Amino acid sequence: MEQPALFHESIHDALRDCVRALGEPKVVGKAMRPEKSHDEARTWLLNCLNPDRPEKFDPEQILWILREGRKAGCHAAMAYIARECGYAEPQPIEPEDERAALQRQYIEAVKTLANISTRIERVGLRAA
Repeated sequence: MEQPALFHESIHDALRDCVRALGEPKVVGKAMRPEKSHDEARTWLLNCLNPDRPEKFDPEQILWILREGRKAGCHAAMAYIARECGYAEPQPIEPEDERAALQRQYIEAVKTLANISTRIERVGLRAA
């Protein structure tokens, strides 16, 4: 596989790098458009990656490429979008990191609920 570009001049170039990381256009096109034949799906995909062609990806298809690209370790399109919109370089979250963060948030929420429950009980005792 060839080295992805460090910078991209267009979203099409960045998406092209992601598609390249996912395999050949015939396979990626078929995964995105299973109702088409392999050759038709390949042509459709290549046309969508060409800004001079009328075919365009819909937002869900772009999200699919971003998600699948992330799984393949290609962050070119996500980085391009972030830079173009004035955001910092994206940092992918590993599923284990996300799980640990969610567990910490859950534990903190349970502690907060316990504190609220204790305070409600105290207020109830004072009122009696």
